[in-house]
Amino acid sequence: MSATPLPSEGAVPVDGPKKCDASGMIEIHRMLLHSFQEAAVLVDAVAEGDNRHAARVGTQLQLISTALHAHHEGEDARLWNKLEARAPACALHVERMKQQHADMLIHLRSLDVSVPPWQLTASKAAAVPVLKSLHATAQALTEHFPDEEENIVPVIEQVIRRSEERWFGKHGRAATPKGQTWNMLGAILVAQPDGGTAWLKKNLPWPARLAWKFRGARRYRRYRAGIEAS
Repeated sequence: MSATPLPSEGAVPVDGPKKCDASGMIEIHRMLLHSFQEAAVLVDAVAEGDNRHAARVGTQLQLISTALHAHHEGEDARLWNKLEARAPACALHVERMKQQHADMLIHLRSLDVSVPPWQLTASKAAAVPVLKSLHATAQALTEHFPDEEENIVPVIEQVIRRSEERWFGKHGRAATPKGQTWNMLGAILVAQPDGGTAWLKKNLPWPARLAWKFRGARRYRRYRAGIEAS
C-alpha cells in the first residue's frame, strides 16, 4: 500500500508516528510575542531625556530582536527546504511563511537602526520610529505565529527528525548575546501559561533548575526592575 499523500491544503496524516516534538517552537513563539507586545509599553515609560533608562530598555529591545532574527534565520536556513522536499503539498504554506519572514525583516531592520539613537537621547521624537517598528512587528507576529503553528508545526512533527529538530534549539541558544542567558531564560518562563514550571522540568536537568532558582531568577528580577523603572 502506498503512503498516504498530503492533502493539497498542506495538512498531514495524524495517524502516523511523530518523528519529533515541535512544541518547543510554540513555547518560543509565546516568549517572542509576549516580549514584543510589552516592548512598546517599556519604551513609552522612559521619561524624556532619561538616557540611562533608555539604555537599559534598548538592551532589552536588542535582545528580543536578536532572538527573533535567529528564530527566523534558523527556519530559513534549515527548515523550509526540508519541508518542500519531504512534504510537497505544504509548498503554499511554506511560501507564505517565507513571505511573512521577509515582510517582518523590514520592520526588524528598522527597529535595529532606530534603537541606538533613541538610547542616546531618550527623546520622544527619537522614540517614534522605535515604537512604529515595535507595533508593526508585534502585529505581524500575531498573524504569523498562529498560521505557522496551525499549518507548519504538524508537518514538522511528521517529517523532521529529532536530530534535525534539536539543531534549532542550539541555534537559538548560540545567538543569545553574552551575559543575557538568564534574561532570555526568564523571558521564556514568564511567557508560559504556568509561569514556566513545566518548561523547566521538560528542558533543564535538575542542576540547571537549581542554578535558575538560586541564581538566575534573582538576576532576572534585578534586570526586569531596571528596565521597568520609571
